[in-house]
Amino acid sequence: MATEVKSTRLIIKVTRDTLPQVSAKYPFIYLERGRLEIDDSSVKWIDSDGNVVRLPIATLNCLLLGPGTTITHEAIKIIASSNCSVCWVGEDSLLFYAVGQTATSNTRNFRKQMLLASDEEKSLEVVRRMYRRRFPKAELAGKNLKEMMGMEDYRVRDLYQQKAEHYKVGWKGRSYIPGKFELGDMTNQIMTSANAALYGIISSAVHSMGYSPHIGFIHSGSPLPFVYDLADLYKEHLCIDLAFALTLDMAGLYNKHKVSEGFRKRVMEMDLLGNIGADIEEMLGGKNARRHSE
Repeated sequence: MATEVKSTRLIIKVTRDTLPQVSAKYPFIYLERGRLEIDDSSVKWIDSDGNVVRLPIATLNCLLLGPGTTITHEAIKIIASSNCSVCWVGEDSLLFYAVGQTATSNTRNFRKQMLLASDEEKSLEVVRRMYRRRFPKAELAGKNLKEMMGMEDYRVRDLYQQKAEHYKVGWKGRSYIPGKFELGDMTNQIMTSANAALYGIISSAVHSMGYSPHIGFIHSGSPLPFVYDLADLYKEHLCIDLAFALTLDMAGLYNKHKVSEGFRKRVMEMDLLGNIGADIEEMLGGKNARRHSE
């Protein structure tokens, strides 16, 4: 008589109340050239040299997977159950390719976002709230989207010039050619890398709170318009100032570790993950449904 062998399966029940909160997590870890798999119900990283590191997935907001990474089906299950997003990016996070959908238990926030975006007047009010963060003294009530975007273009150009003068860095303008990162000057390289990392973090947070990165208010015709809308609230300090501040330190040679360290330090100092939820709530003009849902 054959003996029945019961297989043990790791099952994690996910509910709205048990999902770790975005604000309580470490921003991100970038990984490349290695493998993610499961061992004794924990996620471990095996690098190309055979070194093994166990990752505290429940305390991470986002895994950025670079070139040469593989991940098992079981690892994805555990990572998703811990409400940690997985983003696939280019080397050193220079390009953002895709993000995995994390587990959420309702679509209340998504429905709210859709209703606002589909109503022209309400959508414009969201846009004004976003620009008011950058133009606190300007009268935006009578301005349309095109006019406010024009104001922002002038502001950003002036900001680049101010930062260049402050940090005594030569500046010929923002430039990035997809797939040819090395052709940009040092400031542009740092800014491109920081921007991509910021998009990954915000995509992760947006997904985990039940919003859609594809429904934007200012940006359109791009893969992640809502992510780009939100990123503009933080770029001045996290990306632009960082790029100019680090340019001279690089001494003409791009150092990915120094960029990553500087960016991560600023993310922690400004408590980005603790603020994203409240900022989305403010921009959309109401309470965050996930935080206040019953």
